[in-house]
Amino acid sequence: MSTAHGERRLKYPMKLVNGEWTRISWQDAINEIGDQMLKIRNESGPDSVYWLGSAKSNNEGAYLFRKFAAYWGTNNVDHQARICHSTTVAGVANTWGYGAMTNSYNDIHNSKAIFLIGGNPAEAHPVSLLHILKAKEQNNAPLIVCDPRFTRTAAHADEYVRFRPGSDVALIWGILWHIFENGWEDKGFIRTRTWGMDQIRPEISKWNPAEVERVTGVPGAQLERVAKTLANNRPGTVIWCMGGTQHTNGNNNTRAYCILQLALGNMGVAGGGTNIFRGHDNVQGATDLGVLADTLPGYYGLAAGSWAHWARVWEEDLDWLKGRFATMAGKDGKQKLMMNETGIPVSRWIDGVLEAKENLGQPDNTRAMVLWGHAPNSQTRMKEMKTAMEKLDLLVVVDPFPTVSAVLHDRKDGAYLLPATTQFETYGSVTASNRSLQWREKVVEPLFESKPDHTIIKLFADKFGFSDRMFRNIKVNGDEPLIEDITREFNRGMWTIGYTGQSPERMRAHMQNQHTFDRTTLRAVGGPCDGDFYGMPWPCWGTAEMKHPGTANLYDMSIPVSKGGLTFRARFGVERDGQSLLADGVYSKDSEIKDGYPEFTMQMLMDLGWDKDLTADERAAIDKVAGAKTNWKTDLSGGIQRVAIKHECAPFGNAKARAVVWNFPDPIPLHREPLYTARYDLVKDYPTYADKTFWRVPDHVRIHPEDRLLEGFPNRVDLWSTG
Repeated sequence: MSTAHGERRLKYPMKLVNGEWTRISWQDAINEIGDQMLKIRNESGPDSVYWLGSAKSNNEGAYLFRKFAAYWGTNNVDHQARICHSTTVAGVANTWGYGAMTNSYNDIHNSKAIFLIGGNPAEAHPVSLLHILKAKEQNNAPLIVCDPRFTRTAAHADEYVRFRPGSDVALIWGILWHIFENGWEDKGFIRTRTWGMDQIRPEISKWNPAEVERVTGVPGAQLERVAKTLANNRPGTVIWCMGGTQHTNGNNNTRAYCILQLALGNMGVAGGGTNIFRGHDNVQGATDLGVLADTLPGYYGLAAGSWAHWARVWEEDLDWLKGRFATMAGKDGKQKLMMNETGIPVSRWIDGVLEAKENLGQPDNTRAMVLWGHAPNSQTRMKEMKTAMEKLDLLVVVDPFPTVSAVLHDRKDGAYLLPATTQFETYGSVTASNRSLQWREKVVEPLFESKPDHTIIKLFADKFGFSDRMFRNIKVNGDEPLIEDITREFNRGMWTIGYTGQSPERMRAHMQNQHTFDRTTLRAVGGPCDGDFYGMPWPCWGTAEMKHPGTANLYDMSIPVSKGGLTFRARFGVERDGQSLLADGVYSKDSEIKDGYPEFTMQMLMDLGWDKDLTADERAAIDKVAGAKTNWKTDLSGGIQRVAIKHECAPFGNAKARAVVWNFPDPIPLHREPLYTARYDLVKDYPTYADKTFWRVPDHVRIHPEDRLLEGFPNRVDLWSTG
């Protein structure tokens, strides 16, 4: 409660006037801010206001924030996950289907080996360390810690591997070199459940012990010992955090970690998987709920079909929603709708302000910035951020505390502070790192003049004139939308990742019966929640009435889908280069399809003769979407999911994980020298990426002019100008 009662609490709305913060009313604040935003919108379009969300909001606040940005008419919305685990989400999701932690902290109890890279849980995740130490002690599981620094976590390690920062891919390939050289890989797992490993092998063959030591600094003998340890102690888990993700080639790092687990056959098994530690108390939930510049809630993208799906969930006129967004001419001269274009990520919002207008992939510069539950002191380029803050027409901070955003700039006016509540002054659901949802109850009423996030969103929606549309299916008590109705609304739409079965009632029942859940398996033994996994970790398939228990360990085929089992997701088509991408002769327990299969559609149910299992209401809802073309992700009735699971099949199919991601800049993960590197001698052999424009802003890599004159250092690479 020190957070709620902290002496630095922002108590009431404040406005910067002639360099002094002065108290104003909520009504005046909303009106003044709203008037300025509407003026900017009229002059420069909706994309000139940036809505920076938060990993501290509950799921309901996060969902409503993303919906609000859609109704305002922009994808310029993002949050903290962009600068922490966005490379994890992209890398992991493009390997086996979902971009999240596969197992749980508790499941580490089952691990026979623990490989930790780019994390320091002794300081950053102390509770998680207790789970690691439990496995170390009760299983005699060797703990391998890879880190440039000898950390407090490394002090607990059986094997500490010190390697050069930014050389993660080279390190992992060095370990795999020994695994393949000695035939320690799981050949059966690779054959039946992995695609593309044969293409990975030639790259790994380049990383002999001498080259690995040249690039990483790690002796070959040590990596051989690490490889042998992992091979002899299965299942093992791989754990990573910020040290592995915050790199210019972060996707390559996270995919390399995944490929290591695929080669060892450590996926889809208790004690295995990738345990990816998250930071903020709801960074997983805020990401899932779509507070991102490139997705809608549930990782539905920005394509027309995704918007059509959410328009159906919201019962909104899709044409009206399209009309909220700007258009601009593309490189081909044709007009493109900004509704389908990724926004600027939080790591680059500065460039939306400072970059020349003609270099941006949006109609005009960012002119107003809303920092909602996100302090910028975790970001780099602070000097440029100060300049950007001062150039803005309008700066708004919504937070329980003033944060560094209130003092970083030298503005004299045009800035506002709006007091939001802490987690103790509101209620709703949050999502833990292992994908399980927990229901938090209100401890105290909002202190001072602070308001919960969802109430502030409602006040802005009132000002902008779309409250009636935005809350048509959400009860509003005074100015406060009903949290439970918000939960039920995202339950109706988030079929992709199974955020559909966790009703408020089921979540509250889990909290009230915590004593019935096993501390390692997370499954309830007896009691009202018997058979459920704690928090119904997503995917919790179907509707709440289906009573799916949730999925504790992703991709575990040893238990039926109806009991929390899963296959790898068929997300990438059914074949590539003439080879099948579907699982080869393996399937989840009790599955009626005894082989790999694609994702479920209405047509597939008809082909199997399973459509007769649909109710009349389910069939009518499916016909309303796209008839036979309706798939498991867009069926609002949940009928396709229900029937697939009735026959013990995963709604998203049964495929192979892919070691090669053909739609990435590096289909096979490559070591690339960091942009800031002291090893100029390696830049030529392992160059970074070429210049490009993406996320609406240019990204330039430049050679320092003075380095062209230095013999022996002709290729020093650094960020230059807008990078």
